[in-house]
Amino acid sequence: MPNPWLNIPLSDYEGHMSLPSIGQAEMLSSQFASLLAECAPGSVAVIGCAGGNGFDRVSPDITKRIVGIDINRHYIEELSRRYAGRIPGLELHVADIQEPTLAIEPVDLIYAALVFEYVEAEPTLKSLKSICRANGVLAVVLQLPSNSVAALTPSPFTSLQILAPVMHLLSPDAFCAHAQQAGFVLKKAHTLSLPSGKNFALLVFGASPG
Repeated sequence: MPNPWLNIPLSDYEGHMSLPSIGQAEMLSSQFASLLAECAPGSVAVIGCAGGNGFDRVSPDITKRIVGIDINRHYIEELSRRYAGRIPGLELHVADIQEPTLAIEPVDLIYAALVFEYVEAEPTLKSLKSICRANGVLAVVLQLPSNSVAALTPSPFTSLQILAPVMHLLSPDAFCAHAQQAGFVLKKAHTLSLPSGKNFALLVFGASPG
């Protein structure tokens, strides 16, 4: 079965996420900016980078290398058009992060926001551990389950509805168990709430050596 993300136009995805009723694009960008300010990483990888939401928050004077990884080649091509001339250390990869071998030099900070809703946790975390430096940081944003709000908010961008059958929400406890097995240690966690009624968990892990 083809990955549904290959059939969603970037304009639809970005339009959906930026709607005032959704509000997730700004939230994810702001969280990324906060992590950059807190960690001051020399290198960072953004998983499921799409068109580069938040890349404008990177300071090239501090973060010399920024890696974008996405399964959709068209997203990566558009990201390159937007930022190749603005970010000197830009490195882009078309890849499935569930694959066991990512030929990517490890980074200081990995940001994986709203990614684990669409991938298997165990193989993905194993792959991310392989590209995270010893004592590096993995920051994950998870959408939390809700009994009152639809997991995938309806919007005029109907192409996103093909994601509904493959979307699955992990509890933070379940995710942390998988992360620990992969060699990540939870450092902090807190809940993010949006006016839409959706809640998210920001989980920040340290990568154990080895």
